[in-house]
Amino acid sequence: MNQAKMSWFLKIMLFLGLAFLYIPLIILVIYSFNDSKLVTVWGGFSTRWYGELIQNDDILGAMWLSLKIAAASSLAAVILGTMAGYALARIKRFRGKTLFAGMVSAPMVMPDVITGLSMLLLIIQVQTLLQSLFGGSVEFDRGFFTIFLGHTTLCMAYITVVIRARLMELDQSLEEAAMDLGARPMKIFFVITLPLIAPAIASGFLLGVTLSLDDLVIASFLAGPGEVTLPQLIFGKVRRGLDPQMNVLATIMIAVVGTLVISINYLMLRQATKREREMQAAYKAG
Repeated sequence: MNQAKMSWFLKIMLFLGLAFLYIPLIILVIYSFNDSKLVTVWGGFSTRWYGELIQNDDILGAMWLSLKIAAASSLAAVILGTMAGYALARIKRFRGKTLFAGMVSAPMVMPDVITGLSMLLLIIQVQTLLQSLFGGSVEFDRGFFTIFLGHTTLCMAYITVVIRARLMELDQSLEEAAMDLGARPMKIFFVITLPLIAPAIASGFLLGVTLSLDDLVIASFLAGPGEVTLPQLIFGKVRRGLDPQMNVLATIMIAVVGTLVISINYLMLRQATKREREMQAAYKAG
């Protein structure tokens, strides 16, 4: 009886938690088809704001800039995070390991204001140094490149934790067996280790894209006067009042991110199932 009550209690808590998370998103999607200009007043079903959004060059430009930064910074963060996670998980001892681990994870616990300000000061100091060495012709245009550096630094910390955790739980017997058979470390990494941590890399990439698209504070410090990311544009418009096009934009982002998450999860599950079947076939053959 107690177990039955506990089961119902857990189901109710799960339902309430999911409702708390997804009901606002459902309402947002519904109101993206609202004909009224007042966001909170239903004026009938219409797709007029989707047409308005397609013709809004400011929103499309900010969206394109944010997508480029998110893809580029997540890719760079995956490469750096994989190397850092591999070093922390596989190299048991090296000088400065504790300091290195702390520096890698520092952006996770550092306030975004501090990260953005420190990155801005670093860029200004590097620009001043280069100007003193090569003359006044060296100048950084704050925009894509500077935001890319900031987002790469932020995303790399999270991706390193994901990759390191995946490597720590892997059985190293496969790598050790390949090493005993004469395989070189580079070949072991690309042939054995990399396929095994591929789901973690994909998850880290999606996490990086989400963090980059969600960032407002760091981009506000590093963006130039002519470069505006999507969160900056949305924040500026919301401060002046609710805009129905923001509902449309959020609905499109939810659809794109949801499709990516479902597709990647499907591919990872399919790969895991295929790997399990191959291992079972190998055991039976042996």
